[in-house]
Amino acid sequence: MLKKLIAATLYTALSLGAIPATAMDLSAAAALREGSLQKLGFHEEPKDVSTLPFTTAEGVEEVLSDYQGKLVLLNFWATWCAPCRKEMPALDQLSSTYGNQGLVVLPVATGHNPLPAIRSFYEKAEIQSLPLRMDGKGAMARDMGVLGLPVSILISPDGKEIARMTGDAEWFSPSAQNIVTELLSSYALSATGLPSQNDGAENH
Repeated sequence: MLKKLIAATLYTALSLGAIPATAMDLSAAAALREGSLQKLGFHEEPKDVSTLPFTTAEGVEEVLSDYQGKLVLLNFWATWCAPCRKEMPALDQLSSTYGNQGLVVLPVATGHNPLPAIRSFYEKAEIQSLPLRMDGKGAMARDMGVLGLPVSILISPDGKEIARMTGDAEWFSPSAQNIVTELLSSYALSATGLPSQNDGAENH
């Protein structure tokens, strides 16, 4: 009987350790919003994300579930969108700083964005750390309820949308970095033992 009780207690402890960040954890991150990050809205309940594919520069299809195990900052943008272009260098800095700690910054150019135009923008803006991904027909963006650009969506390591912002933001501000750091800590992500990251900046 004692062995069974110990085993049950151990199982419960292990199960609780595997539970994703709670609402309290998200509240801690939400409390760190300042400046342009005040527009970032955290959801009371996690939401499902699109299962529709997007593509790499080589035309290889990916889906968001390919990035499970990481904290994902999904950013819908377009080359013709001035606010999108404005925030991209900060997103690049965020990726460069936290990319080895469990964060994936995933910009997806949605709608009509010719590959040469994206490559040209990346070069002129000196984007070094961001992958190049495309949603050519805008199907994935529509499936995610994106009505304007840019839209940034935080996705938990278990693949659920936890927060969303419409409009550009200072993504490398102290507030943004504090939020990312808090979420990485909440989900217990670290530089060790992480799933391998999908191909990145080399694709642009």
